[in-house]
Amino acid sequence: MEKLRHIVNSNDTVEGKIFDWVIQLVILISLISFSLDTLPNLSIKSKTLLYYVEVTTVVIFCTEYLLRLICAPKKVKFIFSFYGLIDLIAIVPFFVTTGLDLRSIRALRFMRLFRTLKFVRYNSALQRIFTALRLAREEFILFFSLTCILLFISAVGIYYFENHAQPENFSSIFDGLWWAVATLTTVGYGDIYPVTIGGKIFTFFILMIGLGIVAVPAAIFSSALSKAREIVNN
Repeated sequence: MEKLRHIVNSNDTVEGKIFDWVIQLVILISLISFSLDTLPNLSIKSKTLLYYVEVTTVVIFCTEYLLRLICAPKKVKFIFSFYGLIDLIAIVPFFVTTGLDLRSIRALRFMRLFRTLKFVRYNSALQRIFTALRLAREEFILFFSLTCILLFISAVGIYYFENHAQPENFSSIFDGLWWAVATLTTVGYGDIYPVTIGGKIFTFFILMIGLGIVAVPAAIFSSALSKAREIVNN
């Protein structure tokens, strides 16, 4: 039992490394199979083959999950841990038919690869990112609050400019809010746009502000990341 626990939970032995790499390979095969399954006009033979691949991978995932559960010193803690929940979500959709295909969630299981390869430098990088987010927390909260206020003001403004000219596109402030989100983020889907002179001038200023909406958080995070690097490295 102790040897099995060491193989499943550690990778400092040949057996442990083989176990981890086999699981990573199965995850990759599962994701490729899932992607191929979305191709249109697949033949019956191809669909059957992909189904058998899915069944095989699910059997392997179930076996792995049970092994990890058996080898876990605190089983309840493992079930509700991040990796435990991801492992469970990776297999539940096969047994429970829903309208939502969650097989893509299996991609998150690749996060075990960081532990498998013992990438200490990535752990340090992750620590710096969390430190940067903590340092810039107040700035991000303030900026997010101001952005929400600006979004609402933009929605109201475009509504008053365009409602009479385009009552079907700007029938309410909520329609204007969708336009404000697309404009301030500089995405510009083009599904609704101003046609009046006032609306176009208003949009110009919103677009200019939108450039700042995109640039400011990046600058804040960049500055915080520089400070975090000094803190973590010292």
